[in-house]
Amino acid sequence: MAKAPVLTPRAEDFPRWYQDLINKAELADNGPVRGTMVIRPYGYGLWERMQQEMEARIKAAGASNAYFPLFIPQSYLTREAEHVEGFAPELAVVTHGGGKELEEPVVVRPTSETIVNEYFSKWVQSYRDLPLLINQWANVVRWEMRPRVFLRTTEFLWQEGHTAHATYDDARAYAERIHRDVYHDFMVNVLGIDVVLGRKTARERFAGAINTLTLEGMMGDGKALQMGTSHELGQNFAKAFGTRYLSGDGRQELVWQTSWGTSTRMVGGLIMSHGDDSGLRVPPRLAPVQAVVLAVKGDDAVLAKVREIGGRLAAAGVRVQVDDRTDVPFGRRAVDWELKGVPVRIEVGPRDLEHGTALLARRIPGGKEPVRVGELEALVPKVLEEDQALLLAQSRERREDRTADTRTIEEAVEAAATGWARIPWAVLGPDGEAALAEQGVSVRCLVAADGSVPDREDQPGNVAIVARAY
Repeated sequence: MAKAPVLTPRAEDFPRWYQDLINKAELADNGPVRGTMVIRPYGYGLWERMQQEMEARIKAAGASNAYFPLFIPQSYLTREAEHVEGFAPELAVVTHGGGKELEEPVVVRPTSETIVNEYFSKWVQSYRDLPLLINQWANVVRWEMRPRVFLRTTEFLWQEGHTAHATYDDARAYAERIHRDVYHDFMVNVLGIDVVLGRKTARERFAGAINTLTLEGMMGDGKALQMGTSHELGQNFAKAFGTRYLSGDGRQELVWQTSWGTSTRMVGGLIMSHGDDSGLRVPPRLAPVQAVVLAVKGDDAVLAKVREIGGRLAAAGVRVQVDDRTDVPFGRRAVDWELKGVPVRIEVGPRDLEHGTALLARRIPGGKEPVRVGELEALVPKVLEEDQALLLAQSRERREDRTADTRTIEEAVEAAATGWARIPWAVLGPDGEAALAEQGVSVRCLVAADGSVPDREDQPGNVAIVARAY
């Protein structure tokens, strides 16, 4: 009788496969309150690596970290009408504290544009204070009606950037810089996901923004996932909060602003983009553990050798872990590391010692081969880079193969059943976008005819990317 698979096959039930993988790879559990999650150490390790890579890029773009309160006076949100309207259904509101009814209800942070502007209006006095470039790592709460771990949770972790500039052009250029140099660079070159950069339509853009730039990734089932966004806020919040500066010629001017964010949703994107029926496949540049060295048996010489190999790989710059838990069956340990998607396994047993070799197992392309122990320090970094490139190539190939050019709404809906559709925005337009929404399909973004990000929604030649989305 055949053994039952460790995970539900993706082709059989993709949502069940996703949940199985999160459980079996020990990434997260459901929290006690509906829509919350407990991120387990290995899952949090993935998020920490994402933070580290993103942090370096954010700081290279000139932003500094700060922290703003979790609780926001309800009156702050009402100052920008479109903003409060957009977030109203998702708000968690505290009305009692310390056993008493509060004089003014407070909102649990859904995003921080309002409270940030309250303080920007104090900190910005003259053009010399600009640009003001702030980022914070925090949690936010948005009451989610259809939760799914990592993808849509009531509470999630993220970074949110907020900036103030002297001119529209400066603000626009900075939003584009974050979109391109921070988010796109990270997602392509670290996550290995070939995201599309585009502009949101008026229907889909952030509440209170004048423009939203997005990064959309195709998941393994052909659906789209919004991986991150960068917003031009114009002067909407500056007007509401009186965020002004004294210009060089002595005039009081409103600042121009941006905000931008990515979240633990990227962990879900990592799973759904690269995972297979055996578990996760973690891009080597992201992986908390790039290589694990496993002792097949509890032989003293074997244990000494795996520890020696681990030390030599660490000295070569590889993030390595030695698994010498020989009280746990080897097969179980190997399956666990495969589920967790560690890019390289190096297995050493008594026979390997006799031949001066180790068995090298590569998670991403698959396959095993014996290699000389003395070659590992040079070989492992090389195969890690090869496998990083392979994941990106597979992501790009999937998106290109499963994206169809269409000319009608009917064709676009049909294509979105299994992948993405491209349709001229001049053909679709806002009315067609509304018709798509009624069928559970959305315009993920607009791209220019040459594949770049368009300057405006009505730019001639714009193409709409249409898909079902998470």
